[in-house]
Amino acid sequence: MNSRATFNPQDEFKIKDTKPQLGELWAHGGVRGGGGWIGSDRVTSTYDLVEQMYFLYVRVVKARDLPTNPVTGSCDPYVEVKLGNYKGRTQHFAKKTNPEWNHVFAFSKEKIQASVLEVFVRDREIIAKDDYLGKVVFDMDEVPIRVPPDSPLAPQWYRLEDRRGERKVKGEVMLAVWMGTQADEAFPEAWHSDAASVHGEGVFSVRSKVYVSPKLWYLRVNVIEAQDVECQDKSQLPQVFVKAQLGNQMLKTKLCPTLTTNPFWNEDLIFVVAEPFEEQLVLTVENKVSPLKDELVGRLSLPLHIFERRLDHRPVHSRWFDLEKFGFGVLEGDRRKELKFSTKIHLRACLEGGYHVLDESTMYISDQRPTARQLWKQPIGILEVGILSAQGLLPMKTKDGQGRTDAYCVARYGQKWVRTRTVVENFSPKWNEQYTWEVYDPSTVITLGVFDNCHLGGNEKPQAGNGPGRDFRIGKVRIRLSTLETDRIYTHSYPLIVLQPTGVKKVGELQLAFRFTCLSLTHMIYLYSRPLLPKMHYLHPFTVRQLDSLRYQAMNIVGSRLGRAEPPLRKEVVEYMLDVDSHMWSMRRSKANFFRMISVLSGMISISKWLGDVCQWKNPITTILVHVLFCILICYPELILPTVFLYMFLIGIWNYRFRPRHPPHMDTKLSWAEAVHLDELDEEFDTFPTSRPQDVIRMRYDRLRSMAGRIQTVVGDMATQGERFHALLSWRDPRATSIFIVFCLCVAVILYVTPFKIIIFLTGLYLLRHPRFRSKLPSAPINFFRRLPARVDSML
Repeated sequence: MNSRATFNPQDEFKIKDTKPQLGELWAHGGVRGGGGWIGSDRVTSTYDLVEQMYFLYVRVVKARDLPTNPVTGSCDPYVEVKLGNYKGRTQHFAKKTNPEWNHVFAFSKEKIQASVLEVFVRDREIIAKDDYLGKVVFDMDEVPIRVPPDSPLAPQWYRLEDRRGERKVKGEVMLAVWMGTQADEAFPEAWHSDAASVHGEGVFSVRSKVYVSPKLWYLRVNVIEAQDVECQDKSQLPQVFVKAQLGNQMLKTKLCPTLTTNPFWNEDLIFVVAEPFEEQLVLTVENKVSPLKDELVGRLSLPLHIFERRLDHRPVHSRWFDLEKFGFGVLEGDRRKELKFSTKIHLRACLEGGYHVLDESTMYISDQRPTARQLWKQPIGILEVGILSAQGLLPMKTKDGQGRTDAYCVARYGQKWVRTRTVVENFSPKWNEQYTWEVYDPSTVITLGVFDNCHLGGNEKPQAGNGPGRDFRIGKVRIRLSTLETDRIYTHSYPLIVLQPTGVKKVGELQLAFRFTCLSLTHMIYLYSRPLLPKMHYLHPFTVRQLDSLRYQAMNIVGSRLGRAEPPLRKEVVEYMLDVDSHMWSMRRSKANFFRMISVLSGMISISKWLGDVCQWKNPITTILVHVLFCILICYPELILPTVFLYMFLIGIWNYRFRPRHPPHMDTKLSWAEAVHLDELDEEFDTFPTSRPQDVIRMRYDRLRSMAGRIQTVVGDMATQGERFHALLSWRDPRATSIFIVFCLCVAVILYVTPFKIIIFLTGLYLLRHPRFRSKLPSAPINFFRRLPARVDSML
């Protein structure tokens, strides 16, 4: 009863401390309790942020001198590795008696129930049963142990045996069998027994991989001018603009304001490009014939490698290019040679290496280095992350009428992406994979996401609300490095919180272990005084609109390039990790940001309220002490700044006792996710453009108009107050301005003849006067200010 009474629903959304058995510890004994593993405890620090998982590795290298089928005269061999109920097989080779596979199988020690390992070599038959060629049997108690950094175990040739193991048969197979952990270099490429149900192309999508984001550049094309522009109608002067296209990106210059054959623009067009450069920059000069019709005048295609790579803000040399005259194709090459003059275009283009190409929100930025490697500084630290496991995941799809989840985890920091292996049909998968990143700035964020693999080749059906053919989002975790203590191992279980059209929901927990190691404390402290982004962002900044557009293009390029890897990191995964929809309108986010602002201003509001209580003598002792302090500061004004900074120092020391013990995590209350209305969530999950019925759109539009009307009133009130300040000296109200300038003259004379300390002292005593000497009516200055005119009278 007591435990139920004290249960807080908020606790399920909080970080929990965990105590996993980290480090690489080899215990006595073998798989079945024998002594064949190792003779003593051995601890290494290679994988010290994960729980060690033990695997039996079988490397099938090749075979030789295999017998042929007496009927067909050929041999289509493959190898089958059997351990208890688990079977793994290599691909078959057609008509090869000396095949090479170099395939690795990994069997989890936790699921090993057999005492022998059997390796069969078979000949594939299309119609009849596959022929038995031979086998090799290993006693599990005799399997050697290997711990990195030991060198890989050398494979050996083994003679094949008959079915009973009584005699040798023709043929040999080269094998290596050993016991190891996930620290083994064979682990990422191995076939895993916990994914034994995956076949075909799905086998490649369950492996763990490391990806590298493509190297992104900003391409700046300064379109200066053009010469000898001619349109089809020779009797009219052209009014032209330039259209530039690079892959899916297309930008235009403004229309030249004058009708001329030598137009001038001097406009910058910015693109995002990725190495290796695959597209060409295509420029077209077009004539605006009518509001609905454009006439193509000339065309130019330029490869990107011809452009200069700029590392700073030095000027780039401009070049003239001849345009290909529109209307003359390949078949009319002779006529093109007859042209004495061609249209020319003047360009200044370069690849900007001094910028950092933003492909993620600046709020969760993970890398701040410029594109050019020559401008990189030395790393200041190392970030090590152990992705341990997930707990309590919900079913994401159904197969054969039963819910299932095939989960994998993706982590992104800087240019490096990592993807764990997929653990099949498990609501509490254990990955225990450790990864390392170099840290160049502490004010960065690492993002980890958990996804359900929907590309395993089965007949799975997605749950309601999940689209087919897409890896489903399960949850996401962000960790800001500046909130971490150096050289401390954090072991926490993070709730995976997702916002769905039905409300906020916890879909499981992600257990992590991570450590931030500092390499240079002085360099890290120095970085706190440096700009967040490279200097080119401040010397030649982009507009907010340009940044949003360029970020969107960069995200598309990164998603496209990573989607071409094997296994692919799919577009929906990349977009979720990069927060592609963070800029979309949301009533919930608007409310959350409003209350965040109120929380920020709450300190100032509290101070104002306290000063009001002091002035109203709510607590006479406090007011008297404030009088004494005020008099001391008036007599000794040189103590004001030291007192302020000493006070902030003492507050910081006092708050050290209450410092956060956990890194910050997603807060459902701060995000306004608990009290949100279902219709507001439906609006947030709506597509763009909208796909909702007309009556729902009308209702939301009216709600938006109502809220915008209140904002409009507040903005108007603020503008009115500002215009009243302007009216003090504008003579819009001649009597008010006359009163104010006479008042200013009197104040100037009084301040000139009266010591400044006396003025401050008398002003302070006036503000702190007893309520007996106060009036409930507004003061004279406030009354005077409210009577000043504003431009609201001139509005329609």
